Amino acid sequence: MSMRIKNQTFGHSLEAIIYPLLLIIILWIIQWVDYLSPYDFYKWGLLPRTTEGLKGILFMPLLHSQRDIHHILNNSVTLYLFLGALIYYYRSIALKVFCFIWIFSGLLVWIYAENHGSYHIGMSGVIYGLLGFLFTSGVLRKYLPLQAISLFIIFVYGNMIWGIFPIRANISWEGHFMGLVVGVILAFVYKKEAVQAPKYQYEIEKELGIEPPDLEGIWREQQELLRLQEEEKRRREAGYYIVYHYVPNANQQHQPKDENEQSE
Repeated sequence: MSMRIKNQTFGHSLEAIIYPLLLIIILWIIQWVDYLSPYDFYKWGLLPRTTEGLKGILFMPLLHSQRDIHHILNNSVTLYLFLGALIYYYRSIALKVFCFIWIFSGLLVWIYAENHGSYHIGMSGVIYGLLGFLFTSGVLRKYLPLQAISLFIIFVYGNMIWGIFPIRANISWEGHFMGLVVGVILAFVYKKEAVQAPKYQYEIEKELGIEPPDLEGIWREQQELLRLQEEEKRRREAGYYIVYHYVPNANQQHQPKDENEQSE
C-alpha cells in the first residue's frame, strides 16, 4: 500500500509538470509558425460582438503579439506555475476548471468588451482566471499548501492586479478582468470539491476502516521483554536460577476429605 501511495503522488507531480509544458510548447509552435507565415494569425483573435470574432473565444488564448516577445515569455512562465498548481491540487476537476475559464472568459469579453476594431489575443485572460481560482480557493479552504500558494501569488504577482484596469493602451484589460471574475466564481462553485492532495498510509487505512497497530503497546511489550531478559542475565551471572515446576492437581492433594468419605 505504501508503494501505491508513492506512485499516486509521483503521478500527480508528473502530470502537473508535463501538461503545462505541452501547452506551452504548443503556444511557441504557433508563435513560430505565425512568425514564418505571411498570413496574419491575429485575425483568429476575438473581435467583440461580431460574428467574425466568435472564433476568437476558442483561439484567442493561443495567439500572441509578434511585436512583443515578452508577451508570450511572461505568459509562459506564469501559465506553467498556475496550471501546474491547478493540476496537482485539483486533479479531479482541473480539466473542467481550465476549460470553463478558457470558454467563459472569452465569451464575456465578446459580450461586454468595447469594439474598437481591435482583436483580443493572448493567454492572459486564462492566467487571470487561474489566479482568481487558486487565490480564492486558498482563502476558502483551510489547507496549508493552498494558503502558501495564495501568499506566493500576493507577494510575487501582486502587480498583476493592475492588469484588470484600463491603464495601459493596447492591453486587453477586459480579458484580464473577465478571466479573474470567472476564476473567482468557479472557486465558489467547486468549493466543496476535495483538494487532490497526496494521502499518507494511515489516512488510507482510516478511510478503509483498518485499525492501525497499537505501536505504544508493541513498544511496551518489547521493553518488558528486554527487562526480563536483563534480569535473567543478572541471575545467571550471580550463580543462581529460578526453576518453576508444574505439579498436576496440586490443589486437590491438599484439600480435606469429606466427612462422609471414610476408608474401610
